[in-house]
Amino acid sequence: MARDAKNQGGAGAPSQRMLRVAEEVRHALAAVFARGDVSDPDLADSRVTVTEVRASPDLKHMTVFVSRLGTAADPALLKLLRDNQPELRKQVARSVRLKFAPQLHFQADTALDYAMQIDAVMRRPEVARDLAPPAAARPEADQDDDET
Repeated sequence: MARDAKNQGGAGAPSQRMLRVAEEVRHALAAVFARGDVSDPDLADSRVTVTEVRASPDLKHMTVFVSRLGTAADPALLKLLRDNQPELRKQVARSVRLKFAPQLHFQADTALDYAMQIDAVMRRPEVARDLAPPAAARPEADQDDDET
């Protein structure tokens, strides 16, 4: 019965611990990239932004969403990150105290691209027309009805 009380947050909803650990891993990776603490000079020179980290329920796998200075990460950057994953995993293990060092899985963050597409759609004249508030009823027409 206690197990049912824990899982009422919805199917697949992350626990507070998952969210907290994922945020700690995000901070640790962001610090590594900010300092350039990687042995690969190509990765040290690239400006990587860690936008989000999602943790698996057992905290053994972390999906790391990255971008490059406000744009989606290109395949070359993702390959660099995957090639340097063992070193980055060690860096995370040193700064975040967990029972197991999590496996890091890197993905390009496409949320900014999607937001820009939605913004472009919202700025179209036909959409702006549909979203505009309806024209207010003229006050003079209401006053003319009261006088007769």
